[in-house]
Amino acid sequence: MSVVNARAIFGPHETFVPYELERREVGANDVAIDIKYCGICHSDIHHAHNDWGGTQYPLVPGHEIAGVVAAIGAEVSRFGKGDRVGVGCMVDSCRACDNCEAGLEQFCREGDVKTANGTDRQGRPTQGGYSEQIVVDERFVVRIPDALPLQAAAPLLCAGITVYSPLRTLGVGHDSRVALVGFGGLGHIGVQLASAMEARTTVLDLSLDKREDGLRLGAQDFFATVDTDLFKTLADSFDVVISTVPANLDMGAYLGLLDTDGTMVLIGAPDKPLEINAFSLLRNRRRLAGSLIGGMPETQEMLDFCAAHGIGAEIEVISAGQIDEAYERVIAGDVRYRFVLDVSTI
Repeated sequence: MSVVNARAIFGPHETFVPYELERREVGANDVAIDIKYCGICHSDIHHAHNDWGGTQYPLVPGHEIAGVVAAIGAEVSRFGKGDRVGVGCMVDSCRACDNCEAGLEQFCREGDVKTANGTDRQGRPTQGGYSEQIVVDERFVVRIPDALPLQAAAPLLCAGITVYSPLRTLGVGHDSRVALVGFGGLGHIGVQLASAMEARTTVLDLSLDKREDGLRLGAQDFFATVDTDLFKTLADSFDVVISTVPANLDMGAYLGLLDTDGTMVLIGAPDKPLEINAFSLLRNRRRLAGSLIGGMPETQEMLDFCAAHGIGAEIEVISAGQIDEAYERVIAGDVRYRFVLDVSTI
């Protein structure tokens, strides 16, 4: 075991405090990573505040990890000391089911092991990237290309792959018509990805406050959804609509944006059951789908794609003493567009 410095929270109404965390010894297939940066995801906040129940305290959140290899096990073949690497939302799976064998570890039949607030195969709680170091099996480590700054790459390990996976799954490409609902941590990366895939990309947000940023990052159009005539004007206009917001949308209105055989994908999880009129789906043979992150091969593909196209998160780097303030600002929507923790300040 090795002891590293971290920041932990001890209850849903507590603040983050310094914490000494034990990491396991480096096994034969393990990679020890000196963490340089860790993105702050909205799900970190939900876990820290026990919004979804089941949080294991003390909790060290963080699943958007970017760093440098410090040591490798005797049987590690893909990485060497000094390599730039990342760890996303999961650190293990059963590795034997059909989904794992297909590189879809996020859909492991036995359940993947979460990077933070999970339980590993030995029954130990997992602790995440608000810490100086992490030890992970090499299968769940990805290489960060040199073209990507580590701090801008960190949010790609969750936000980036969460948007990339449905775009790739649906075959978005030249002249695809894509609408992204919400222009925040996920949406601003989604615009860059869809644009790089040569899709005609539109943003649908609550207001036009971020329109300039949206157009700068590759959107052709940016509309405010408070315009009551918008959904009539844009009816039957898109092949793909991706909702990045955790809100209970008017599903009839948003499904009505889809052209024939169009698909709406939910990657933001609303807190209440959806209400859907069947005719919203029957017309134009529309589909409603959901998507989680991506498997390990697709996550590496996403990073390589981002490096080739100059895509990264727009970030505000914070120190360890600013975590609580950052959480408050995320809840208030006061971030453009992702906070990243500088782990050297821990």
